[in-house]
This record gives sequence, C-alpha cells and structure tokens, in this order.
Amino acid sequence: MYIYKMKVITKLCDLNFSQKYTYADYLNWKLMERLELIKGKVFPIEANFNMLHQKVSWKLSGILFYYFKNQSCSAFAAPFDVRLIKKSKADQKVTTVVQPDICVVCDDTKLDEKGCIGAPDFIIEIVSPGNSKIELKTKMNLYEENGVLEYWVIHPLECSVQQFYLDNNKYKFVATFFNDDVIKSKIFKGLSVNLSEVF
Repeated sequence: MYIYKMKVITKLCDLNFSQKYTYADYLNWKLMERLELIKGKVFPIEANFNMLHQKVSWKLSGILFYYFKNQSCSAFAAPFDVRLIKKSKADQKVTTVVQPDICVVCDDTKLDEKGCIGAPDFIIEIVSPGNSKIELKTKMNLYEENGVLEYWVIHPLECSVQQFYLDNNKYKFVATFFNDDVIKSKIFKGLSVNLSEVF
C-alpha cells in the first residue's frame, strides 16, 4: 500500500517555489501566511488587506447574503478554499486551490468540510495594491478554463468593477462599471448591485 509522505512546512521560505505541490501538501503546511496553489505552483496571497478592501468585501457580502438567503446557492468570503479539479478529487491529485475574495456555489454536492471542490458559479476578486497584472490574468484564465460562470474584478481605488461571463467556454467582457452605476448579474436573475452602496 502506498503511503503519501509529506514534510511539515512552517515557514514560507522553506517552500521551493519552482517545485509543484498538491492539495495534500497544502493541508500539511503550518504557515502563518496565506497562499494559493495554481497548477501546483505556490502563489502567496498579498497580505495587505487594507481598510478599503475590507469595506468593499463586507458590503458586498451583505448584499449577497440578503439576495441568497432564501435560495439554494451559498455565498462564501475568504479565507475559503476552492479546489479546482481536472480528473480526481483526491487531495494528492488536486494541484489548484484558490481563495477568492467572494464566491457563490449553487451545487451543494461541491461543498465539504474543507471548502468547495469544483468551480463555483460566481467569483468576485477584489484587487489589492500588491496584485500584479500577471496574477490577475492567471486567475482569469484559470476561472475561465474551469467553468466559473460569472467573474467580477473589483478595483477599490478606482471605484470600478469589470464584469465577465462565460459564453461558449470563453469569458465575454460586459463592461466596466463605476461608483454610481448599477451592475446586474448575468447568471442570477434580479441580482443587481448599486456601486454607490459599495464604494
């Protein structure tokens, strides 16, 4: 019988950033820092969750709570592990685990005690000062290829939101909305957000 052996990691500097890891490794790490795995590669999460980031996240979470409270979908805010899978759900085979700022899952079979296994229906990422364009592009490609139906990228400093939805397995850009606009979900009927209530 094969036993999956893992080394306990307690410091970020002990990780080999050129090595590929799995969710089984990730579960064994005892780190103070938050990080994500994207196709086996380690991506530290920008720790600068400033007041504006938290304010936007809190207000959006409240709006989504009221919209979904009598529906079968559930909304979650980070930290919340989302394991994106290709073939196997086994921890040793999963190489991508992300922590979106906010996500909505409508299929309860995707939820377990560890978080979400499979693509959420809706993801919102709130850009922090440390987020790079490469990181944002990587995440967008990842969500697209895994079938996340709707994706919003929020830029708190610019008071703007970019909206995308999946159309024939490719993201279609809807528009960029600003602080006095109303953004309407493409996949959830009746879900609209007045951005003046968010920024």
